[in-house]
Amino acid sequence: MCTYLCPSLCVCVFVCVLFNLFYFLPFCAFKNLVAKKGSESQKEIKAMDEALEDVVIVGAGIAGLTTCLGLHRQGIRSLVLESSESLRITGFALLTWTNAWKALDAVGIADSLRQQHELLRGNVTSSTISGLQTSKMSFLAKGKHGEHEVRCLKRKLLLEALANELPGGSIRFSSKVVSIEESGFFKLVHLADGNIIKTKVLIGSDGVNSVIAKWLGFKKPVFTGRSAFRGCANFNSKHDFDPMLMQFFGQGVRSGAMPCDDKCVYWFFTWTPSNQEKELEDKPEKMRQYLMSKLGNIPEQVKAVIENTELDAFLSSPLRYRHPWELLWGNISKGNVCVAGDALHPMTPDIGQGGCSALEDGAVLARCLGEALLEIKQKSVIDAKEGYKKIEMGLKKYAKERRWRSFDLIATAYVVGFIQEGNGKIISFLRDKFFAPILAGWLLKRADFDCGKIL
Repeated sequence: MCTYLCPSLCVCVFVCVLFNLFYFLPFCAFKNLVAKKGSESQKEIKAMDEALEDVVIVGAGIAGLTTCLGLHRQGIRSLVLESSESLRITGFALLTWTNAWKALDAVGIADSLRQQHELLRGNVTSSTISGLQTSKMSFLAKGKHGEHEVRCLKRKLLLEALANELPGGSIRFSSKVVSIEESGFFKLVHLADGNIIKTKVLIGSDGVNSVIAKWLGFKKPVFTGRSAFRGCANFNSKHDFDPMLMQFFGQGVRSGAMPCDDKCVYWFFTWTPSNQEKELEDKPEKMRQYLMSKLGNIPEQVKAVIENTELDAFLSSPLRYRHPWELLWGNISKGNVCVAGDALHPMTPDIGQGGCSALEDGAVLARCLGEALLEIKQKSVIDAKEGYKKIEMGLKKYAKERRWRSFDLIATAYVVGFIQEGNGKIISFLRDKFFAPILAGWLLKRADFDCGKIL
């Protein structure tokens, strides 16, 4: 039996050896080669996806586009990444004060916008309880930085004016940033579509939920408990509103209206909603009925504007802000990264400086960063470390200029909103009798600011 099996076993072993030599081992070698080639291909694909840019700006809002245009005026190219499919034109309109027009002049688009928007002559505040006027202030005054200029600017026209001045390809839409990675003296910006952009400078102007601000260590903006409704009423013919900012306070609400041009009136309404009232925010028709019931004793002309506004022209949003002291020790810039606009200083709308300060940010950032990048170019700096240091210093200069200014605006807006929307008898009495003219004066004082020229 053993004599019979041994030759058979030898034959089996011999066959197995031949199989390994001529089939299995070559197959494994081929498989490893394919895997190695596949790995190399993936590296090549990733390297192809890592497009190199000098400056990447996240967010095509007011601050982002202003920065991009300010750099373009100096001959510096930058790329704006916008998560939405087109320009974000929600918000309808914004009050643009003297400081905002200084910034618009700096980037060279102010004159075209002036021609499309009416100059406001002053501010009038009234009580929604008594209906009586509590203060009146003229905007036709001179400040430290020249004559005051106040207009209500359509957000759509502002963003289009900024974007139209940029060279083609400056804005890349449908480009959502999901994470940031360090890569030596560069930053790798990872997009939701899998692409990676390598950049020498990264600027976050991506709003209150900024990915860049989070990377820098800022906390999420705090909800104030207040909400705002805004809208624009468009008329077929000329309206009969005077070129004035009209504001009404009392019974825990704050409202107002002002003309943008001779056929458009912008209005706003802020209040502290209860849990039951919050449910109305998704029901425009019921929300309008609620607003009409809370307006109080205000002119019928203003009530009619809100009542006749198309429902799709209503915009509801919770009011958030950043604790101002965060800016004192927080990283506005870090290395070759910084933030601007709402990513830096989200604030309540009570002094109308959210969009204005974003314009300031863009102009100041373009100047400080432009100086650094132009110095690198002029000196033909090729050492990555030296270039990184110059960029870092430029962004630190920007952060220094914006830190206390942002702190002041956030704190002032919060205090003004607290007083204007106060509902107690004592605060209402003090506001109507004493604080109204003081608060109105604060508006002009905060607007009396010049961000400076870019070139």
